[in-house]
Amino acid sequence: MNEYDKFLSHKQRVAFELGYKVNDEQINSILFPFQRDVVKWAVSKGRAAIFLDTGLGKTFIQLEWSRLMGKKTLIVAPLSVARQTIREAQKINIDVKYIRSMGGLDNHDIYITNYELIEYFDMDEFGAIVLDESSILKSIAGKTRRLLTDKCINIQYRLCCTATPAPNDYTEIGNHAEFLGVCSTQEMLGQFFINANKEHTYFIDDRAYHKKGSNAAGTEWRLKHHAEEPFFKWLASWAITMIKPSDLGYDDDGFILPDLNIIPMFVNATYTPEDQLFFTNLHGIEDRNKIRRITLQKRLKAAIELLDGTNEQWIIWCGLDEESKALMDAIPTAREVKGSDNPEYKAITFEDFQDGKYNILITKAKIGGYGMNFQNAHNMIFFGMNDSWELYYQAIRREWRYRQENPVFVYLILSELEDAIYKNVMRKDAMAKRLREKLIEHITGYERLELAMENNIYQEYKEETVTGVHFTAMLGDSCKRLKEIGDNTIDLTVYSPPFADLFVYSASERDLGNSKNSSEFFEHYKYIIGELLRVTKPGRISCVHTSDIPAMAQKDGYIGIKDFPGDVIRAHTAAGWIFAGRAFVQKNPQAQAIRTKSKALLFVQLRKDSSDSRPALVDQILIFTKPGENEIPIMPVENGELDNEKWIDWANGIWLGISESDTLQFTTSRSTGDEKHICPLQLGTIERCIKLYSNPGETILTPFMGIGSEAYQAVRFGRKGIGIELKESYFKTAVKNLQIAESTYHQDIFTWNTVDQSTIQAETS
Repeated sequence: MNEYDKFLSHKQRVAFELGYKVNDEQINSILFPFQRDVVKWAVSKGRAAIFLDTGLGKTFIQLEWSRLMGKKTLIVAPLSVARQTIREAQKINIDVKYIRSMGGLDNHDIYITNYELIEYFDMDEFGAIVLDESSILKSIAGKTRRLLTDKCINIQYRLCCTATPAPNDYTEIGNHAEFLGVCSTQEMLGQFFINANKEHTYFIDDRAYHKKGSNAAGTEWRLKHHAEEPFFKWLASWAITMIKPSDLGYDDDGFILPDLNIIPMFVNATYTPEDQLFFTNLHGIEDRNKIRRITLQKRLKAAIELLDGTNEQWIIWCGLDEESKALMDAIPTAREVKGSDNPEYKAITFEDFQDGKYNILITKAKIGGYGMNFQNAHNMIFFGMNDSWELYYQAIRREWRYRQENPVFVYLILSELEDAIYKNVMRKDAMAKRLREKLIEHITGYERLELAMENNIYQEYKEETVTGVHFTAMLGDSCKRLKEIGDNTIDLTVYSPPFADLFVYSASERDLGNSKNSSEFFEHYKYIIGELLRVTKPGRISCVHTSDIPAMAQKDGYIGIKDFPGDVIRAHTAAGWIFAGRAFVQKNPQAQAIRTKSKALLFVQLRKDSSDSRPALVDQILIFTKPGENEIPIMPVENGELDNEKWIDWANGIWLGISESDTLQFTTSRSTGDEKHICPLQLGTIERCIKLYSNPGETILTPFMGIGSEAYQAVRFGRKGIGIELKESYFKTAVKNLQIAESTYHQDIFTWNTVDQSTIQAETS
């Protein structure tokens, strides 16, 4: 593997193995085949997430992983789950000790504690860590989550275990990736997601522009169309996701869920807010809680009627302290678990319910709704509801689990005024089901390869070459295909690179714009800069179109401007180019304000607070020269392409009069997976570069051909164009544009006075 191939392998968005191989014989035989395979995979990864639905045995998997890693291991679990994990460990002959601080360490190999106690631990003392019910990462306070991630940064082996997340829950997935050291949440968002708030298309001069929404709090994100498959492939490289064993080709025997019966029960209620003539709708948490208090007695009566005459076990989920108190007063045989109870009491009360020592458990979903195994019961009551689908889902799955032998009955006791809450949760439930099915549909192929240790990380790569009399169009990776061009054969290079990670046009790791950050972008870009230096004739020019880049709060941590042209200059000079100057291309600030919706350019911001206003971002043409003497003088005046008056205008350093809409049409090359509108360089800008820095008949190269603008202008003005493009749909459009240019501007074939077609070693298609 050469240096560039090694770079691409590291650029792949997949997690590599940090652990080691184990075989079936090393794993406890009580585990099912799919559980053993997940254990083997997770041990080989060293850092991984287990997204298995409730009841699929995550506890056994994490315990076996902890044992097999052979390191002092700390399991971090919700308060109510720790003792249950210790009981499960005894079934497979693993000794787990519960500790509350470093003072509890002795000669054990595996310890367990609670999330609330992590500040009392020196994580550097452990070689492995497990986060049980790790979805808690998105619900615990940001400070605690950051503390946990930072404290564990030096732990070699890490495992996260939780139920299956929805594929659009970027917060949960990002938090897991960040904790495991796969990537930061910001890197994940930049790579695979797009801001979905207020997306819309609008038109200026009959051109379509696509705008992203703001990065304000509450931003919704969705997968980029072209990034769906790479995202699922990336996710499968560090997380196993399963709803049932057959998702990954295993037998579902013993893991078929019983019927689930959701039964809403609405009681009559009236309520008129103090500031309204009549009830219109629910407004905020305070309004919701007030209605729950007003309707408490009617809902209590409905609950007592349900429980009357039954000897079966029930869980009653409450949301308010008043609700649990009223239930306890009405049901003397019930037992309650409150947040203020000590950990020992909570654990014993939950265990006694599991062991059938009493029939009715009253608690809140946020206390007993995560991780507990309550399939000993098959009846539950939601004594009121809030809008959280996750709490609703997790609470139901305490009973509706694999190994549940009876149909599960869930009664939702609500007032008629809370119908909107019920409908909202049901809508979220239906959406979550569809999203999970979609996740499984997309990810299973990659996961089967992962579990078989046969994951092929490389994207499909294609090459093709199409030639005309005046052009050569090359499909493929510029870093590779530039090597087919001879040394010192190119007279001028004109191109616009992707602006760091601002423009990502494909899912390929070969796409320069498909970089997780600026450092990776320039590490990739140096291969192209170096090859362009090699193929350019001594003393000749490379014109690079750039612009400053907006810094965004979500991706960069601040709002401002990044000096992308400066970084490009430093990269070129480091590679051996000489920076010779730059030209600024005037832009219309009003058009830019409409196109980007940047508040810094809006009239309203000027009147509100001009400290947040800034000039429009202007294009910059950076001019680089290859060291050495130019053997053939460039004579634009003698060629009739430039005169003194025009030279004064162009030499001004600020290029005026270039129309922003003077570009090649691009609509036919836009594919359904494109997120960004294609940004062809203005033809007037290209014309100035070509006429200033080349003679008719010379060879013009562009390593980022796009739809062919630079090569098109080269052919139009009597030069020979060579273009390389990675994206096939753009390549096909470029070929059409070049054929049009050739037939339009060169009906009579003239003789080239520079290198002939033999300088390109590529095969003609």
